[in-house]
Amino acid sequence: MASSPVSPGAPADSADPAARAGLVVFQPLKRRRCAECHAGPLPLVALEAGEPRCLDCADLGHLVYLPRGDTALTRRAREGSGLSAVVVRFHRRRARYERQGVLVEEAALVRAEERCLADAEARARRRSRDAARRAAEDVRFTEAFAAEIHRLFPGCPLDRARAIAAHASVRGSGRVGRSAAGRALSEGAVTAAVAAAVRHTATPYDRLLMSGVPRGEARRRIAATVQTTLHGWRAQRP
Repeated sequence: MASSPVSPGAPADSADPAARAGLVVFQPLKRRRCAECHAGPLPLVALEAGEPRCLDCADLGHLVYLPRGDTALTRRAREGSGLSAVVVRFHRRRARYERQGVLVEEAALVRAEERCLADAEARARRRSRDAARRAAEDVRFTEAFAAEIHRLFPGCPLDRARAIAAHASVRGSGRVGRSAAGRALSEGAVTAAVAAAVRHTATPYDRLLMSGVPRGEARRRIAATVQTTLHGWRAQRP
C-alpha cells in the first residue's frame, strides 16, 4: 500500500509539501473510479503508482474521517492511531492543496474524544470555580462600596446606598465603581457614583435629555438639586 501526494488531474509539484510526511488521501475534483475494483465515483481517492484506488483497495477502508477544525482532537487522534492519512483537496484559485481533515482508526478517535471531553469538563469546572470566586469578590466589593457611601453620606438611607453601590460596581459595566479610583474607594469616585444616582433618579435629568436638551445644559439645570441632596446626605443621619 502506498499513497503519493499527487492529486488526480493536478501536477505533482503543486502538492502540499506539509502533507508529504505521511499518507495522503485526496478529495478529487473530478469523478474518479477505482483502478482495481472499478467502484465509483469515489469521494476519497488514494494513489498507487499514479492510479486511483478506493480506500478499501488501498487498505484504508477501516479508517474514519475526522474533519478539520478541532486541533486538539485531531492531534490526539493521530497520535493514538497506528495508521492515519491526511485528507487534502486542491484549491484551484489558490493553486494549492489544502487540508480537509484526517483519516484515523475509530478506536483512536474515541479515545481522543474522551480525553478532549475530560479536558472540556475540567475547563467547565474551572470556569465555574472562577465565576463563583468573582461573584464572591463582587459581593465583598459592593458591600465595601456601600459602606463607603454611607460613611461619606451618613444621611443616605442604607438601602439606597446599597442600590447605588450595586449599580456602580457591576463587573464589565465601565461605570465609576469599576474604574481604578472606584476600586480604590476614592472619595471622588464614590461621590461621583452617588451624584450620578441622584441625577438620574431624583431630578428631571433623563426627561431633559429625551426632550433634546443638550447634556451640558441639562446638567446645569439640575446641578443645584443634586448638590442640595448631596449636602443634606453629608450633614444628616438617616
